Amino acid sequence: MSGNERVRHYACIDMKTFYASVECAERDLNPFETDLAVADVGRGKNGLCLAISPKMKSRGIRNRCRLSDIPKDVQPIVVPPRMQLYIDYAADIYGMYLDYFAPEDIYVYSIDESFIDLTDYLKIYRKTPRELAADLLNEIGWRFRIPATAGLGTNLYLAKIALDIVAKHASDHIGYLDEQTYRDTLWTHRPITDFWHVAAGTARRLARLGVYDMRGVTFVPEDLMYRIFGKDAELLIDHAWGREPCLIEDIKNYRSKSKSVSFSQILPRNYTCAEARTVLREMVCSGCEEMLRRKVITHKVGVFIGYANVGSEEGGCDGGTVSMTATTNLPSVIMPYAVRLYDSLADPRLPVRRLGLCFEDVCSEGCENYDFFTDFDAVDREKLREQAILEIRSRYGKNAVMRGLDYFPESTQVERNTFIGGHRAGYGDLPADRQRGTDKNGRPLGRSADLPPDDDTSGTGKTVHGV
Repeated sequence: MSGNERVRHYACIDMKTFYASVECAERDLNPFETDLAVADVGRGKNGLCLAISPKMKSRGIRNRCRLSDIPKDVQPIVVPPRMQLYIDYAADIYGMYLDYFAPEDIYVYSIDESFIDLTDYLKIYRKTPRELAADLLNEIGWRFRIPATAGLGTNLYLAKIALDIVAKHASDHIGYLDEQTYRDTLWTHRPITDFWHVAAGTARRLARLGVYDMRGVTFVPEDLMYRIFGKDAELLIDHAWGREPCLIEDIKNYRSKSKSVSFSQILPRNYTCAEARTVLREMVCSGCEEMLRRKVITHKVGVFIGYANVGSEEGGCDGGTVSMTATTNLPSVIMPYAVRLYDSLADPRLPVRRLGLCFEDVCSEGCENYDFFTDFDAVDREKLREQAILEIRSRYGKNAVMRGLDYFPESTQVERNTFIGGHRAGYGDLPADRQRGTDKNGRPLGRSADLPPDDDTSGTGKTVHGV
């Protein structure tokens, strides 16, 4: 680092077992003393737990376990997911961050995890990074009753690793790393998959080189790393040394060269090949509507099929893509390509449990293109019809207008229209006192809190609430 470059300080803040903690907060329960699991019991005993409370984790139960994996001597409160409620909490926690920081210094990594650039605020609040992070965790706990942890680092990567590996062992739930402490304390940490962006496949390829920790990566010749990992080698090498040049500003300014619109779902039971075809057709119609809403079109369709486990054998998968002669978002054009591709890929002997659909290389609808044999009057009629359906659903709800296809016994779209992220939204599940933004004792939940007016008094030239 050159002499004129100042050290930056980042925080990565994560809500502990977020969904389960929200459900505990809604019930005035302590998540560290309550056995609670968020799962849809309607999906059977093998239904996936989206989250379990910290109390259950302390018993050694894996976070994303199945209901059948919970030991018999543990009888948790099992509650269905309420995705809209979790989104509301996440939005209000973000609103709390805006009380302290400008939006350009916050990057929301997931619904329960955010990066914050603390650098410009340490002098403003006259605090160290650890003191400022502690204040944030305490306010999250007081306003929302959600336990949180934080990782602090001199770059985004180190903040993430401090959160994932160091914070869980810290008494104040805050971990800190700079490049030197990273090398001193975590260079020989195993398993290497504990590190961000090192998946099982990457670990297996490193193991073939005799590498099992980040220190080992630094000894592998760079040309060999690039031959094995391609451009991802640069990321691995930098992270092995604890380096990360990317800033939050870079992330927000990034624009991908190619774009796609994709959908996937886990079916509620094992479907036959023919039943899954019906669901795929629903997904095509729903996907075309989404492209119409976004005003984009495609000329390439991809299909993914995941098979269910049969006996002791794991279910495999098939997938492929097909290019169309037209570039469009009309279901009448896209449907035949998607169904033919599905029929060519699907093994009729195997039960289907997962489906995926992807519209690749999407572009502006101004690039629409058809072949010479197209009936353009029919195209215009279909566009008007699909636009009318979109407007009705936007105004009256997704189930206001349905296709006959959606009422087949194996169809899933009617139910999925009430979901968020593939799980129950929980609309209308909140008691009146929760909807007012306070609990029964009058403590603020944050969902109804008004933010103070914008005020640029920080001296940084950034809009910060409540400074």
